[in-house]
Amino acid sequence: MNDHTTTATDRYPASMRWLHWLRAAAVLGTLTAGIVMVNLPDELPVKFESFYPNHKQFGLLALMLALAQGLLRIRHRMPEPPAGLAAWERTLSKFAHRALYVLMIVVPLMGYSMSSTFAQSDGVPFFFLGHLPELLPKNDKWFEVFKLLHRVLAYTLLALVVLHVAGALKHRFFDKGRQTDVLGRML
Repeated sequence: MNDHTTTATDRYPASMRWLHWLRAAAVLGTLTAGIVMVNLPDELPVKFESFYPNHKQFGLLALMLALAQGLLRIRHRMPEPPAGLAAWERTLSKFAHRALYVLMIVVPLMGYSMSSTFAQSDGVPFFFLGHLPELLPKNDKWFEVFKLLHRVLAYTLLALVVLHVAGALKHRFFDKGRQTDVLGRML
């Protein structure tokens, strides 16, 4: 068995692998669009005509994918962490994965809450299904709270994504013997 061979029992189920990469694309795209859009001048029509609606709908898509993957995690047996991981790596990995899931749910909910409470909001679109109902009352003071939470938690999510990717690359390319390579489980 070469250094990068992963057995079928070590891999995540195909459904989990597909959802992982779809969700990763949705999360990274949404985070990138969010960072770009808040730094664009308000005078640019593309900011409100394209960036905001797409940020909202892809954020909702990322939320749905995270919920679907969470349900699949409950349904399927997940591979055990590699035996070669140090105790601190196991602890950090468990914490990071749990925090990623929590933030992939909470960040979009804060974004929805922010949009729902903003007095001048044009709603939350979701592709061809139209706009979601705004369930929260308009209140610009609450909007400011949700805006702060959405921003801080989104940057926290981004930091955890960077940690997650760095950990996977470390285990693949820098650990001796590569018994801790986890990337093959998601490929």
